[in-house]
Amino acid sequence: MAATQNLSDSDQSSVSDQSASSRSGNRSIRVAEKERRKNEAEDPFVLALKYFSDVEAGTPALGNDELEKNLVQVEKVAYSQGLPPEAVSIMLEFAMSLRMGTSPCVRVLKCLIPASVVPQEAVVRAVVWLSVGKMPISTQVLFIKWVLTVFDMIDAKDQLRAIYGFIFNFVTDENLCPFICHLLYLLTRKESVRVFRVRKLLELQSKLGRQPFLLHLLSLYKVFCPELVTLSIPSRMKSGFRNHISPWQSALIAVQKRNGLQGASSMSLVTNKDKTNPRKRKHCHLEFPALIPALNKEAQSEQSSSRRMVPLVELHSFAQLLENMHRIELPAQMGSLLGSSLALQYLDCVQDESALLRLNFWLGYAFHEEFLFCGDGGPSQTSEEALQFLNKLLSAQHFLQEGFSSSEVFLYKFLNVWDGSLLRPQILGLLSNIPVVPSSQIRRLLFEPLMQLFFTSSLFFKCGLMECLNNMLLKWLTWHSIYALEDDLDISLNSHTSINMTLSGFKDSVMELIHFVGRLASVGLQLEGCHCLLLSFVLDFYETVCDTFLKYGLPLIVMPPAGVFYPALFATDPVSVDRLAYIMHRYKVNLTSAKSQEKVTEQAFHISRQTFREFNHYVVIMVNCLWNSRMFHPGMGVQLGEELLLKSNVPQYGSSFDLVHHPAFMSYAVNFHQKCWPGKKDMDLNSIKHSKPWNWYLEYLFTQGYDGLKHFVQSNISWQLKADDGQVDAQQR
Repeated sequence: MAATQNLSDSDQSSVSDQSASSRSGNRSIRVAEKERRKNEAEDPFVLALKYFSDVEAGTPALGNDELEKNLVQVEKVAYSQGLPPEAVSIMLEFAMSLRMGTSPCVRVLKCLIPASVVPQEAVVRAVVWLSVGKMPISTQVLFIKWVLTVFDMIDAKDQLRAIYGFIFNFVTDENLCPFICHLLYLLTRKESVRVFRVRKLLELQSKLGRQPFLLHLLSLYKVFCPELVTLSIPSRMKSGFRNHISPWQSALIAVQKRNGLQGASSMSLVTNKDKTNPRKRKHCHLEFPALIPALNKEAQSEQSSSRRMVPLVELHSFAQLLENMHRIELPAQMGSLLGSSLALQYLDCVQDESALLRLNFWLGYAFHEEFLFCGDGGPSQTSEEALQFLNKLLSAQHFLQEGFSSSEVFLYKFLNVWDGSLLRPQILGLLSNIPVVPSSQIRRLLFEPLMQLFFTSSLFFKCGLMECLNNMLLKWLTWHSIYALEDDLDISLNSHTSINMTLSGFKDSVMELIHFVGRLASVGLQLEGCHCLLLSFVLDFYETVCDTFLKYGLPLIVMPPAGVFYPALFATDPVSVDRLAYIMHRYKVNLTSAKSQEKVTEQAFHISRQTFREFNHYVVIMVNCLWNSRMFHPGMGVQLGEELLLKSNVPQYGSSFDLVHHPAFMSYAVNFHQKCWPGKKDMDLNSIKHSKPWNWYLEYLFTQGYDGLKHFVQSNISWQLKADDGQVDAQQR
């Protein structure tokens, strides 16, 4: 009993201690809460917001010291750390309601720098205030600019889309029209397209002319409802919405940097540090935004389960993407698609034209702001951000196996101002992804700027450009071999454009590219002293060209120019000679196949006699040079005067470039001679040309991995033993 009594006393003591501790903790919480409320009540920013929330309509602004004091306090917080959502709502309501007239309205709008998100309800209420009609038009324009600037920070868009028709009514105002069209472009969905709206835009176009902002909105309407928009939209338009200088951009970037936010704004999050030039851009657009849903959770929960849109950010596997393929809610910022493999798979599978239009608009804006309209030096000051931006863009293009139209338009402009060194691998990578360019435009858009860069740049740039043009040709040919139609000759350039090109036009473009590279390579090899590295990249290109018929199904065969053939034939490294032999072997296989099809099939293309003459001429030169030791005989293409050859003091100059004495194979001949006649003190390389040693020497060369030379010899040369001296003589097959 005593033990029980002691245990009971102990329990009571423990409960008493816990109760006292709980009362002490609750008291601490109450004290802390009271202290917080006291601090908030004394916080000048909270007092300023209370003032703007409670101020009565008609209060004079002129000479109002209290207004000035509170507005300065709001500006201080806005420019240092940004305004929270509640503060944005209060200040926006105060400005748009004109409670104190129009004078403080502009100043308040300019300090609306959100710290995180912008409440959609506040924006909707502000838009409604536009219809009151008391606000000056310049202030209305400023407000729409603010909405466009923070559009991607608005927490949801469903209520804004619900008043789409109300916003559309403002397009009739000529001053607001460019900005309203931009806002409508961002809000448009298929259900937004109506006949009366199309008619109104066409009516405005007849009044204002073919304005880019009207054409871009009409082009989006045509994507959703092509039967309603019969207007012919240009396939390549200038940027439809001008990049107006925004008074919020630099401050917004600084606030986001300070708060550590990522990708919520439609602006870039990188600032140029050099502020000596006031015309220089102080913002960038080089970071890909996060994958954020366009609807907030409350708006999504209001949708019925049967028609609920599924944000891409909620999908984590390809199986989930397939299950919800037709209920995908695109993100608030289209640039975020490039950072998600699932989003890229969605673009590739669905080929959503509206998504591609929005994505190309976002990319076009980024390219224009950061590479074409930045100040002196431009992206060099943000090279790390630009590098990451272009690398991710290239990764997305490689995933989709095609480039974006905005990248193509950007390159055509950027090549004219590019120095050839800034972000060279990335720019050349983008260049290799452009689709087929019509032959009537390819010289102006590509060849002229590239030619200037090629002849004024280093050896490494020349090699990089050769690799880029080879990749470009490979993609053109691969695209043709996959997408060309057999029944008719109309080929769509890619799956997202309406431009068509006939097979003849495609062949003209490919031929122009091959001839252009031939001219560059011929002059470039002369300038660089036939450098083996440049020659290697040139031969890479012609390894693609020689197989255009058999490998890619394109009825076109173009021979290399003499400025490429002879440097490869006389190269000092055996690899280049071997690759030239392989290229000539593949040319023969393609020509033979095309000739046989020409005889059998009526639809086969006709090979010009000039092509055969060039090929035969090159083969005769190679056989006489490498095999028959008749290098400088008349008709061999390379002709030197007899007197000049005698003055060179080169014995047996005709055999200077055969397989034994050629500078590329001399070391192999010496090694072979030492193995065959190890006891000979005097080395006579001509002894290799006798029948048995010659066959052994050929087998020796072929075992060194020179398969190109092996194929060339087997397909182009038949030899027989001479009776008088036991040497071999070759004849062309």
